[in-house]
Amino acid sequence: MLHKEKQVSRVSVLRRTAVSLAVGMCFIGAAWAAETGGLRISITGAGGKPVAGATVKISSPSSLVTKTAVTEADGSVRVAGLDPATDYKIEVVAPGYSAFNATGVAVVSGSNPSVSYNLADAGGAGGAQQVVVTGSRLAQVDTTSATVGTILNLAVVEALPTTRSYQGYLQLVPGVKPSTGGNPSSKSGVNYADIGGATGTSSDNVYILDGVDVTDPLTGTFGSNINSEIIQEQQILTGGIPAEYAGGSGLVSKVITKSGGNEFHGSVNYYFQNDRLVSKNQHNTNSGFSTYDTAFTLGGPIIKDKLWFFTSYQKKGRDTDVTNASTGEFLRKVKRDDKLGFAKLTWQPTDNDRLSYSFFNDPTKISGSTTATTLNNRDTRQEQGGTNNKVEYSRDMDNLRVNAYAFKHKGQLSSFAADQSTLNNVAFYRPTTTPTIAERSLGGAGSNSVSWRNRKEWGLNAEYFLETATAGTHTFKSGFVNSTDSYTSDAYRTGPENANYTSIAAANAGVTFAQHVGSGWTGSKSLAAGDIPRIIDAINASPNKTYFLGLLDTNHDGVVTDPEIRAYKFASTAGNPNGQVNAYRIFNSRVAPYTVEATGKAFYLQDTWTKDKLTVNAGVRTEEWVHRDSAGKQTAKFKWELAPRLSTVYDLNGDGRSKVWAFLGRYYDPIRNNMSDFAGNVTGPILDEQVYLGNQWLTFRQRGGSDAAIAPSTKTPYTDEFMLGYATNLGKDYTLSVTYTKRRTRDLLEDYDLALYSDPSLTAATAPEGSAYPGSAYYLPYSYFGYSAAPKTNYVIGTLAGGKRDYQGIEVSLNKAKRDNWMGQVSYTYNDAKGNTNSDSTADFQGDWIALDPRAPNAYGPQPGNIKHQFKGYGTYFFNNGLELSGVFNWNSGVLYSKTQLVSSRYLPVMDDPYVNGGVLDTWITPGSIGAFTGPSYYTFDVRLKYQYRFAGSQKVEFFLDVFNVLNKQSATTAMPLAAGNGVYKFGEANAWNDPRRFYFGARYSF
Repeated sequence: MLHKEKQVSRVSVLRRTAVSLAVGMCFIGAAWAAETGGLRISITGAGGKPVAGATVKISSPSSLVTKTAVTEADGSVRVAGLDPATDYKIEVVAPGYSAFNATGVAVVSGSNPSVSYNLADAGGAGGAQQVVVTGSRLAQVDTTSATVGTILNLAVVEALPTTRSYQGYLQLVPGVKPSTGGNPSSKSGVNYADIGGATGTSSDNVYILDGVDVTDPLTGTFGSNINSEIIQEQQILTGGIPAEYAGGSGLVSKVITKSGGNEFHGSVNYYFQNDRLVSKNQHNTNSGFSTYDTAFTLGGPIIKDKLWFFTSYQKKGRDTDVTNASTGEFLRKVKRDDKLGFAKLTWQPTDNDRLSYSFFNDPTKISGSTTATTLNNRDTRQEQGGTNNKVEYSRDMDNLRVNAYAFKHKGQLSSFAADQSTLNNVAFYRPTTTPTIAERSLGGAGSNSVSWRNRKEWGLNAEYFLETATAGTHTFKSGFVNSTDSYTSDAYRTGPENANYTSIAAANAGVTFAQHVGSGWTGSKSLAAGDIPRIIDAINASPNKTYFLGLLDTNHDGVVTDPEIRAYKFASTAGNPNGQVNAYRIFNSRVAPYTVEATGKAFYLQDTWTKDKLTVNAGVRTEEWVHRDSAGKQTAKFKWELAPRLSTVYDLNGDGRSKVWAFLGRYYDPIRNNMSDFAGNVTGPILDEQVYLGNQWLTFRQRGGSDAAIAPSTKTPYTDEFMLGYATNLGKDYTLSVTYTKRRTRDLLEDYDLALYSDPSLTAATAPEGSAYPGSAYYLPYSYFGYSAAPKTNYVIGTLAGGKRDYQGIEVSLNKAKRDNWMGQVSYTYNDAKGNTNSDSTADFQGDWIALDPRAPNAYGPQPGNIKHQFKGYGTYFFNNGLELSGVFNWNSGVLYSKTQLVSSRYLPVMDDPYVNGGVLDTWITPGSIGAFTGPSYYTFDVRLKYQYRFAGSQKVEFFLDVFNVLNKQSATTAMPLAAGNGVYKFGEANAWNDPRRFYFGARYSF
C-alpha cells in the first residue's frame, strides 16, 4: 500500500552488495498535467519470503526530492511523486540483511512500474548468487501496459546525430514517417495534402510542452518551440493510448522540462554550420548559408529542499542564399532569427505539496522563403511564435494524489508579401512549349495576414491507488479539462485592385468557357463546370441582367442557359494587371479583423486493475465542444461523445519479462478552429468570386460573412483502433516487441456545395453537368445535413458521405539497453493504408466537385502519402576514454502518390472526359490514378563523434561533430505527381533529393 514518504537529505552510498534484480517498467501512461511518476517496490529475502520493515530510500541528482518509505508485511511499498529521471538510486536497509543499492533505475511520468529486489542475509547466505549493481539500465518490459510508444531523454538524443529539437527527435520513433517540417505522420495519420501536393505533414498529432498543449488549434501542427537541452523526458505515444489522453489518430508528444535541484547546474553551448562544410550538390546549385545555435541553462536552489529554479535562453540564426534550382541564379538572401526563452519555479512547502510556475516563448522572424522554386515576386516574410504561461499544484494524500493546473498559450503566425502588387496566376491552353513558373506566376504573393492561434485551459486530475488482500491492485485515474481555443485574423489582398486574379494567357484569347473548364491547360484555373448554375443565378439577380442577356442569350428566349455560358469566349484584357485575358478574380470587398473560438470540456475515468499475471485497463473519455462565430453566436455544439478504451495485458511467466496484450479503443478528432473560421467569419473580410463577362466583372459567389455553416447533423470524426502485441526480454540488455495494428477512420469532415448535391428541383433532364438530382446515386437531401430547406450559405460543413480510411500495420522493434558500453534500437514497420479521402478537418474540393466524391468510381485506393515499408536503426558506442561514436539509419520504400492535375493550387487526380455514373454526368477520376505510383526508395545515414572531458566534480566539456548523409547518397526522395509537369519536372521525374553530406560542429561546457 501507499505510504507517506519522508523527504530527507542525501546520505552516503551504502555498500553495493545485492542479489537478483528484476525491473519492469511502463512504456507510457500519463495525464497531461501529471509530471511525476512512482515505483512499486517489493523486497524479499532468503527463499523468496517478503521482508517487512525494510527502509527504502529513493534519490536522484536529477530529482528535486529524496523519498524514504518502509515496507509492509508483504514486503511491498509504493512511492509516488517522483520526478522523471533515469538515474535513480534505490537503497534498502533491513535488519539482518546486507545493505543493498541499485542505480540506473528509471522513473517515467505518470507510470508506476514494479521493481523487485532479493536481499542477502548479513552472513551472505541469501540463497542466490550475489552481484554488484553497476548502474546500467537493464532491458525492461512493462507487464501492466498496452500502450505503444517511446521514451527519450537528453542522454539518449545527445548521443545521436539529430536536429536538436523535440520535433526532430520524433524521427527516432518506430513507424514515424519522414518530415522536413517537424509534423510527421504516424501509422494511419494523414501524410498528404491536396494543397500543393505536400507530403510529410500531419495534422493529427498532439504536442504538449511542459504541460501546455501547444498544438495549433487552426492547423493541428506544433505551435511552439523550446531549447532541446531543457528536456528532462519526452514521451511519444503511437498506439494503445489510454483515456486520459485526447488525440490518438496521430501521435502524442509530451515533453517534460527540467526543474533544477539542490545543487547548481548549468551549461553553455555553441553549434555552427556553413556552406563550406557541405559537399557539392549533384542536382541543384549549392546555396550559400551559415547557421549558429547558442544557449545557456542554469538551475539550482533558491531555498534548499523547498524552492528551486531553472532557466534557459537559446538564440539561433541562419542566413541562406537562395538560388534558382535550374540555373543557379541568385534569387535572395533569407535571414531567420529564433529566440527561445524558458523559466521555471518549483516550490515544495511540505513533503506532500508542490506548486510550480513555468514560462516559455519563441519569437521568430523569417525574412523570406528558402524554397528554390518560390519566385522573388511570390516571396513572403513571416513573424511567428508566442508566449506560454502555466501554473500547477499537486498534493499527495496517502493513497490519493490530486493535481490542478491552468495555462495560457498565445501563438502568432503572420505573413507579409515581399511584392505588394496584385497576384495574377495565368493558365495556358495546349501550349507548344511548357510555360515557365515565372510566366504562370505574375504579380506578388497576393495577401498580407496577421493571425493569432491561442488556447486557455485549466484542469483537475486525481489518482487513487487501492491494494486489496485478494483482488489485486487498482489504480484509478480521473480528470476534467476545460479549454478555449481562439483564432484571430486580420488579412487583406495586396495591389491596387484589392483582388487576386486567375487569368488566361493573352495568346489564348478567344477560348470558350467550355474549353476553359476542360482539359489541356498548364497552370492554375479557378473556374469549373459546377460554377455555371451560380453564374446563371447571379445574372438573373444582377441589376445589369439586360446587358448580360444581350451578351449571352444567343437564341433570344429571355434566359441564359448552360450551353450559352459554355459558348462564351474570353477575350478581354481590359484592366488586367498584366495584360492577360480576364477570366476570374476574387475581390476583397470588405476588410476587417475578427475572432472565432471553440470551447471544449473533457472528462475521463479509468482503472488499471492488476491481479497476479493479468492487468486490465478500462477507461472512457468524453468531450463536448461548442463553436462560436466572430459575433459571439453559437454556430455548432458537438455533444458529449463516449470514447471507450480497453486493454488487457498478461505476464506470460509472472516474472515481469514477457507479455502479450490487446487493445481496443476509439479516438475522437474534434473539429478545429479552421472550421470555426470557415463557418464563423460573419464580421470579418468578404471576398467576392467574380467572372469577367463582356466588359465587366460579375460576382457569382461571396466568401466570408456567413459564407458557410456547420450542418446540425455533423458528427465528430473518429478512429477505432485494435491492437495485438507481444514483448519479451532477451537476456539483460534486449527487448523484442511485435505489434499488429488495425484502424478504421470514419465520419470525416468536408464542406459541401448544396447547389451541386441537394437541389430538389433538378431532374435527370435538367441537371447540368456535375450536379446530382433526386434519385441519382450522389444526391444528398437537405435532411442528410439536418435541414428542412436550403440554408442561406454558400457551403455547409458536414459529415463526408462514404468517406473512410482503413489501415493495418505490423511493427517489430528490438531495443538494446545501455550496457557493455553501447546501446541501440532497430525497427521495421509495414503500413497498409487505403481510403477514398484525404480530408482532415479541411475545406477541400470533395463536397465541391461530385467527380471527387468518396463514393465515385476509382476514388478508393492506396492512400497517397503512405509509405509501405520503413526500417530504422540507431546505436551509440561509449569508449572508456571519453569518446562516443553513434549512427542513425533510416530507409523507406518510397511515398505513394497519385497522378494529378493542378486546380486552384490543389493537386487533384486526373480525370476522364465526361460520362454518366450513378445518373450524374461528370469528369470522373481516371482508373489507376489514386495512390497508384510509388516514389523512389531512399535511405539516410548520419553519424556523430563526441568527445567528453571531465573536470573536478560535475564539470565537463563536450565536443560534437555530426556528419549528416555521411555516404553522400543524394538519392531522389519524391517524384513529380502532376501529369502535365510543373514547368521544371515532368510527371514521374525526381523533383527532390537528399541533401548533400554536411558537417555540423558543436561544443558545450556544463557543471
